Amino acid sequence: MVKVGEDNYWTQSMLVQQLQRIGIKQGDVVMAHVAMRSVGNCLNGADALIHAILTVLGVEGVLLCYTNWEQNYEDSLDVNGYVPSELKSEIMPYDRSFSRASKDHGVFAECVRTTKGAIRSQNPGASVVAIGNNAEYFVENHSLDYGYGNDSPFAKLVERQGKILMIGAPYQTMSLLHHAEHLANIPNKRIRKMEVPLLQNNQVEWVMLKEFDTVDPVCERFHQGYFKDIVEHFCHEHSEVIIEGTIGSANTLLVPAKEILDYAVHWMEK
Repeated sequence: MVKVGEDNYWTQSMLVQQLQRIGIKQGDVVMAHVAMRSVGNCLNGADALIHAILTVLGVEGVLLCYTNWEQNYEDSLDVNGYVPSELKSEIMPYDRSFSRASKDHGVFAECVRTTKGAIRSQNPGASVVAIGNNAEYFVENHSLDYGYGNDSPFAKLVERQGKILMIGAPYQTMSLLHHAEHLANIPNKRIRKMEVPLLQNNQVEWVMLKEFDTVDPVCERFHQGYFKDIVEHFCHEHSEVIIEGTIGSANTLLVPAKEILDYAVHWMEK
């Protein structure tokens, strides 16, 4: 870190060196989950880390970030997923160019969303932002129903031999594992229905969306927080394909997307 008076800073150039040491290369496709509080005091904040990642990826690389969206009316839904009529006129619609990233994903996701060149997918709850080479490919044609499926940015990340970068982020936040839940052949998956306002052609349209449950465990046999178990078991059993290190002050994990997806699907089915 650079010490100035009583303050210490991580600079963009330092972050670039750390990212290179952990194994990020030019041309990589990387989905990043970041807890900036763990990273520490970056000169220029989250933007320093974002631009450091983009620098290391180069013009051929792509940065992906799971954003979801900032909606807080879910507790008002009835048992069929409908929004009370008295609230509808007050709820802002999902606008992929404007709607905030969910605060649950921290400041990093919102900063990526508003970075120049960022493009966001059209599914609200499963929305992903992409920056870089052919970013449109990763976010286009994202289904409104079952948004973690085969046409999702998560599937395309795996298809392109992408990597998952966990910078200080809890393992249970690895969103790729929702794609594993979609793919896994397990009985009685929980399905959640939710009425969502979408801004389309400058008009608000309320649409009932369906998704395998991402709030509670998708299967009653799974316990809360089981994503953490999957990641920890994967790291223990496949240490040869993971890289651990430090970015800023944060403990960091880099894992290949396809390998951990295949492991997670097997774990769930087993």
